[in-house]
Amino acid sequence: MSGEAPRPRILFFGYSEVGFECLSVLLERGDNVVALFTHEDNPGEKIWFKTPAVAAQAAGVPIFTPEKITTPERMEQIAALKPDLILSAYYRNMISTKILGLARLGAFNMHGSLLPKYRGRAPINWAVLHGERRVGMTLHRMVKAPDAGAIVDSEGVDIGPRDTAAEAFRKALPCARRILARRIDALLAGKAPETPQDESQATYFGGRKPEDGRIDWTQPSARIFNLIRAVTDPFPGAFTDVGPARLMVWWAEPGSTAAKSAGERAPVSTAAPRTPLPGQILSVDPLVVATGDGALELTRTEWRGADAPVLVRGQSLLRSS
Repeated sequence: MSGEAPRPRILFFGYSEVGFECLSVLLERGDNVVALFTHEDNPGEKIWFKTPAVAAQAAGVPIFTPEKITTPERMEQIAALKPDLILSAYYRNMISTKILGLARLGAFNMHGSLLPKYRGRAPINWAVLHGERRVGMTLHRMVKAPDAGAIVDSEGVDIGPRDTAAEAFRKALPCARRILARRIDALLAGKAPETPQDESQATYFGGRKPEDGRIDWTQPSARIFNLIRAVTDPFPGAFTDVGPARLMVWWAEPGSTAAKSAGERAPVSTAAPRTPLPGQILSVDPLVVATGDGALELTRTEWRGADAPVLVRGQSLLRSS
């Protein structure tokens, strides 16, 4: 008596909207997803994205949210699920090689960059910060080193010089769904094409912290503008401190008429340098600040931590040593 071969068992590790989209592809196809390992939403983080737990719950897929997956109990639990294929998408914990080795068809991850560039955390934010004009998604085999395994498929999309990281993410997101949809059958058959990454082109960036949004006014205007759009809402934001108060800079204009004209004005006093110093306030209304090579008009700001101080033209926003 013969029957159909059992469907491969897929164990999914994921978070964020990339995780939601990739898991949704599998569930819409009717693939055999045996469990989702994901994260509890952090109450201190702005959750502006769909999460895979929503899709898993609707489909009746078991959901697990351990802080660590390296304990003996979790390792035993994962092994008991007997995965044939492991898929990961924006899961925030490293998955050990012992877990990766459980899947006879291999373990593969959807990463938010065009590998081998921007391995590591927050790849789209880093790409925007560095002024990249193209972002994307890459499906690759998981190995011990983060995001270093052979590439199965990738797809990119152009972004504009004024796009925020959130806007760039939205443009790249459909790439993840399309990549997995066209490669999942080959993955389940153990026949997905793999191309080793070019290590000479690899770059790696770690996770970003709110403090990384501090503006260094000695940097060129373009670099500061890239930082602002890389971390503006819904991310923690760029900022500069004025005494006990923190000025959040949610948007700025490097080439505005106000920025250009303020930089061309006469110095505040005869004793002031004719070239404005980085961090110097050139205009209060509109608020324009000198940079390493020009000026920025700060068009959307917010004061936090203390009452808004009185700003004056000529005042420096550089941190005192």
